[in-house]
Amino acid sequence: MPPLKKVGVMLPNLFLVDKNRGRVVAKGRPTFQLIESKQSMEFWVTQTFNGVSYGALLFLLAGGLSLIFGMMRIVNMTHGSYYLLGGYVGLTVIWRTGSFVLAILAGALAIALIGVCEWNAFLKRLSGQELGQVLTTMGFALIFQDLALIIWGGDPYTIPVPSVLSGAYQIGDLYFPVYRIFIIAVAAGVALVLWLVLEQTRVGAMMRATVDDPEMARGVGINVHGISMVVFALGAFLAAVAGVVAGGFVGVYPGADFEILPYAFVVVIVGGMGSLKGALIGSLMVGLLDNFGKALFPELSYFTLFAPMAAILAVRPTGLYGRA
Repeated sequence: MPPLKKVGVMLPNLFLVDKNRGRVVAKGRPTFQLIESKQSMEFWVTQTFNGVSYGALLFLLAGGLSLIFGMMRIVNMTHGSYYLLGGYVGLTVIWRTGSFVLAILAGALAIALIGVCEWNAFLKRLSGQELGQVLTTMGFALIFQDLALIIWGGDPYTIPVPSVLSGAYQIGDLYFPVYRIFIIAVAAGVALVLWLVLEQTRVGAMMRATVDDPEMARGVGINVHGISMVVFALGAFLAAVAGVVAGGFVGVYPGADFEILPYAFVVVIVGGMGSLKGALIGSLMVGLLDNFGKALFPELSYFTLFAPMAAILAVRPTGLYGRA
């Protein structure tokens, strides 16, 4: 948002003529204060809305990473690549079919399949080996980045959104883009579905048992390998959904994978590893801090984001809702 300025517009009673000396003197300071107050209110409401919508996008990405990194303890550096490739696949599908819904489904399913292949071929053998996980997944991230550059080139793209999601709702002098509201709604729906699955279903209980004590889970007949594969695929699926949705919001471009990945890790670590509630609260915190930091202190935007995160971790090393 451009910096707030005093706008020299002609308003009723803005100037007063001094009849004795024949000159115009300013009478408009209260009017300017009224303008500034109104602009200030618009600024805070707009930036809060923008921060919440960006936080909703981060939750779509960090929700999947919370499953992979927080629950399974897999340091997956290719999570940003799933986000980027999901956006590119969705872009290709919408070029061919014109269907935004099909682009989301196709992109998410394709990346989930890639995630399953990566898990079965490499990561399932690296359980508990953090260094091996980092090196392997970082290598795949670089490979995926080069492949995306070869296939889609280096130009930035914006995924076309349906006309029903374009435009904005006006409330007074404020405008709320429909697409940002759509992102918030999608994130809320995903959060609700994940909560129901993890906390209210037998599959969720099996997932928690697999994470807490794999040996005991095997002993009671749970297919630990199958559950782990499903969790990893679900994380990749959500990252790809975030990539397609973000394509109509911030665009799809080379380097977006490594640009967004640190934010996702910050969300998971601050919210608490393995905590869906922590991922949701952390996403909103990061979205708001990042947005207000860039708007108010652009030269200190990283400080305003990471300094509060460091303070939280100093007080609660396991994150807001993490378990020791």
